[in-house]
Amino acid sequence: MSAEPATCTELRWLSIIGIGEDGIDGLSSVAKHLISSAELVVGGARHLELAGDLVLGQRLIWPSPMSDAFAEIKQHRGRAVAVLASGDPFHFGVGKQLAAFVPAEEFICLPQPSAFSLAAARMGWSLQDVALVTLHGRALHGIIRHLQPGARILALSWDGTTPAKLAELLNAHRMGQSRVTVLEAMGGPRELIRHATASTCDIADIAALNTIAIEVIAEPNAAIISFAPGRDDGLFEHDGQLTKREIRAVTLSSLEPRHGELLWDIGLGAGSVAIEWLLRHPSLSAIGVEAHQNRADRAARNAAALGAPDLKIVQGRAPEALAGLARPDAVFVGGGMVDDGVFEAVWSALKPGGRLVANAVSLETEARLADYFGRFGGDLVRLQIARVDKIGTMSGWRPAMPVTQWRVRKP
Repeated sequence: MSAEPATCTELRWLSIIGIGEDGIDGLSSVAKHLISSAELVVGGARHLELAGDLVLGQRLIWPSPMSDAFAEIKQHRGRAVAVLASGDPFHFGVGKQLAAFVPAEEFICLPQPSAFSLAAARMGWSLQDVALVTLHGRALHGIIRHLQPGARILALSWDGTTPAKLAELLNAHRMGQSRVTVLEAMGGPRELIRHATASTCDIADIAALNTIAIEVIAEPNAAIISFAPGRDDGLFEHDGQLTKREIRAVTLSSLEPRHGELLWDIGLGAGSVAIEWLLRHPSLSAIGVEAHQNRADRAARNAAALGAPDLKIVQGRAPEALAGLARPDAVFVGGGMVDDGVFEAVWSALKPGGRLVANAVSLETEARLADYFGRFGGDLVRLQIARVDKIGTMSGWRPAMPVTQWRVRKP
């Protein structure tokens, strides 16, 4: 069987060009030509300054928000447009946003080494062994999941204050001996590399554009977030509305998280299931629905503390609060399935092939799950956990309340 010949459009009107701190000296002759021949050149003020006299066409500095410039770029479709970006535009850069509305056949990308590549080269680290994180425009707490003993992390900063904030976070997690390296203006004449330990990080006058390298050194009692589901209950702030760790581990297994999927967690409580879903892989997303404001606030604090600040929380009661939400790939109902209309709303919204998992403790909710099981099939299991407790001067098993779990896949 012969392969079909590759096809592409004749005109690639959009050029996405990486530019480094060395400016036009680091550009190829092709990149220089694409910039100088463009009717419209788009980039940050720093990028346009680095390109200097190469820019002969109209200059457009990225507005805030950046997306406001996309209409202008679209209007130039079929005419030469150049977009300048730092390093590799498709590595935490603007390439992803541009490719969302310009087909790949209509643009050419000429990348430079990314900040991650440059930082790894300066540190002598292999990129495949390093966690790559961006803190630019994202919550600082997102790095917590990567704080593992012996880990090496490269992080793009939000601004010049990020290294000090990161050092403070490391100290709070009892990782004060971790080595922190701040790398600024890499690849240009102003390149500066400085080292410190987190506990004594006194690096001052840091440029807004910087990258941080971290070698994590954890104390014996450091706060480590395990890779395994069913993390210790003590990590979660709660008022008793918490899916306990053994039940949580089974629940995550039943939900079967897969790349890029969205979870609805209805009856969010402390947020433990949604948080652990998010911690399984960075491509996953979750929306928690919680009727009580104090619990919604508590779940938000837990998400930040455990390195899952991207958890979206809707304060309201299901099924009314579900209206307008993106369709889920999986749904967990930890409470409230006994409420009228919840199952119908969830089942209607769930994508084909999606998984629904519901846990019940009360007899009333268990009876409702048994009815659904009879009508829709799936699996109905009872989970029973017992823990050793003191009985006078001796020890014995004290059973927790049994949990009935229904799990079903939508055809």
